[in-house]
Amino acid sequence: MKRYFSFIILPLSFSIALSSCGDFLEPENKAAIEAEGYFATADGQEALRVVMYSSMKGIVTNTALTENGTDLYVPSRGLSAGNMGDYSLTAENSDVTSFYQTVYAMINNANCMLKYGAANPRYCAEARFIRAYGYYMLTQQFGPVPYITEYIESARKDYPRTPLADIYQGIISDLESIAADENLPQSDHQGNVSRRAAKALLAKVCLAAGWDLETTLINAEQGTYNVNATNYFSKALQAAEDAIGGQALTMSFEDKWAPANEGNDEEVFSVQYERNGFPGDVITGGHSLQGTYGSQMGNPVENGMKACGSSLSPSAKSIYLWAEGDSRLSATFMMTTYNYVSEWLKQGYFAYYHNTPAQLATMSIADIYFPWYTPTADIEKFISSHQSQLAKGSGALTVQVHHLASQATLYSIKQNGQKDKTFTESYSDYLRGQHGSAVVPTVKKYDDPETPQQNNATGYRDIVVLHLSDIYLVGAEAALMAGNEAKALQLLNAVRQRANATAITAFSDYQPDYESDVNFQLMPIDLILDERARELYGEQGRWLDLRRTRQLVRYNVAFNPAVATASDMANAEGQLKWLRPIPAAEIETNTAISQDDQNAGY
Repeated sequence: MKRYFSFIILPLSFSIALSSCGDFLEPENKAAIEAEGYFATADGQEALRVVMYSSMKGIVTNTALTENGTDLYVPSRGLSAGNMGDYSLTAENSDVTSFYQTVYAMINNANCMLKYGAANPRYCAEARFIRAYGYYMLTQQFGPVPYITEYIESARKDYPRTPLADIYQGIISDLESIAADENLPQSDHQGNVSRRAAKALLAKVCLAAGWDLETTLINAEQGTYNVNATNYFSKALQAAEDAIGGQALTMSFEDKWAPANEGNDEEVFSVQYERNGFPGDVITGGHSLQGTYGSQMGNPVENGMKACGSSLSPSAKSIYLWAEGDSRLSATFMMTTYNYVSEWLKQGYFAYYHNTPAQLATMSIADIYFPWYTPTADIEKFISSHQSQLAKGSGALTVQVHHLASQATLYSIKQNGQKDKTFTESYSDYLRGQHGSAVVPTVKKYDDPETPQQNNATGYRDIVVLHLSDIYLVGAEAALMAGNEAKALQLLNAVRQRANATAITAFSDYQPDYESDVNFQLMPIDLILDERARELYGEQGRWLDLRRTRQLVRYNVAFNPAVATASDMANAEGQLKWLRPIPAAEIETNTAISQDDQNAGY
C-alpha cells in the first residue's frame, strides 16, 4: 500500500515481526506484508504492539529538549551551551524537528493499533495511553498542536493546531477511561501499560493543565502568577493519591536506582531495554544515557571509565542542592571511581558494582569528590590517611581529589599517594579549566554494570518514565496550587524523610544553601522545584518543570551562565521563548498551519 505523509507523520514500517526476549519487545524486519491483511491477524497486531512500544525510545532519550537551558546543567571542559542552552534556537533546529517528528510517529503507531486492533481491548488501551503520553509531551514543549486521533494513511496534510484546552480534555478523558479499564493489570513493572500508570500520567497531565489553563503569568522575570481556579489542581491531587495508593517510600534511594533492582515496586512505567537476546548489534542497540550527565572521563578502552560527555555537568546551583546527610547525593552521583589496570568492570568505573565494600576500601582510587559542606581539614586528613589508596601504581589515570563548592579545589596526587598541587578557583572557572578528565562526578541512575568496553550506545538500563516518588511530588505541587499547604508538606516531607533530609515545617521556613542574586526572592513553588531537582536529577524533566510552573525565565536568568537577562530568551521583537518553535518543515508542508501560527519568540 503506497502512502504519503506530510511532515507531521512518519510512515509506519509494515515490514515488522515479533522478536520476543522475555519481557523485552523489539521489532525485527521481515518480508513486507500489506497492512490491511497483516494487521488484521494476531501476529500482525502483536508486531504492531512491538513497534508501538519501541517507538517511545526516541522520545525518552532526547535530553536536548528536556534538560538544556535550565538551572541544573551546564557544559564543562570548554563546551558551548549550544542554541538550546542559550535560547538562540530557531524553527530550523534539528533537535526540535526530530522530537516533533518522532512523537507524531509514535502517535500514528498508536492510532494504527486503534484502527486495526479494535478487537483487542488491552492493546487498544495501551495505544490510548501511549498516544496520551505523546500529546502530553507535545503540549509541554509546543503548546497547542494538531490533535489527531485517527490513523493517517493518506495524502491529507491539513491539520490545524487544536486549542490547548481541547487537547487536555482529550488526554484526560482517555486516561480516566484507561485507569478504570479492567483489561489492563492494576500495576506492572515490566514496561507494560497498567491502570496505575494511567493514574500517574493523569496526575501529571492535570497538573500541567492547571498551570496552563488556570493560572496567569504576571511577571516572567520574577516568576509571579495569579491562580484563577483550582479545578485541575484538585483533580491532579486526587489522581496522584489514587496512583500512590497508600504505598509508602520504604526502599532506600540507593536501592531504588540500583541496576539489580530494575522493575522494583516504586517503578510505575518504564521503556524497556534488554541486552540478552537483542536481535541486532548490541554495541549500537542500547542508549547512551549513562554517559550523558557528568563530564568526560577519557577513553574507556584506555582508562577503564564509562564513555561520558560534558554537555550536562552539574551547575553551581546543583552542587548545593543536597545538604549534609541527604542520601540522594551519593545515590545520584558516582562520588568515587577506581583506577584501571587491565580488568574491565572489576576495575575502573564499574568496579563499584563488581566488588564488595571491603574490596573497594582497599582499591586504588582514580577520582573522589567531596561535597560543598565538607571541611577542608577533613579532605586533607583523608588524603594523608589514604595514601595507599591514592597511590597511582600501575593505574591508567592520574589520581585527583575534588572539593565541589563555589570556590572549587582540585588536589593533584603524586604517584606515591601524597598531595602534590592544589588548584582553587571559582566553580565556573574550574569547569572551564584544563584539569584533565572527570572534573565533576557522573550520574549513575542509568549505569549498566555489564557495559562492554566501547564508546557507543551500549547501555541497556530501562528508562523509568513514571515512578512513585515523582508522583508524591506531583501531588505536593498540586496540593500547594490548590491551596492545601498542609497536604503539600505532608507529601513533600515523605520524600525527604526517605532521604534522611530534615523535614520542612512551613514553606516560609525553606532556606536553600545555593547562592542566588538578591533579586531572586524565594516563593513556595521554589521548594517544590528544588525538591524535584534533588529527587529527579537526571531524569529528563527539568525544562518541563520550569516551563510548567512559569519559572523558566526567572531560573535561567538566575542560574544559567549562558543567559544574562530575559532578553537573551527573546527574539528581536522582545517575545519570550516560552515554548519550542513549530518546526519550519511542518509549517511548509502542513497546509492548515502558517507562519502566523508560530509560537511567540520565533
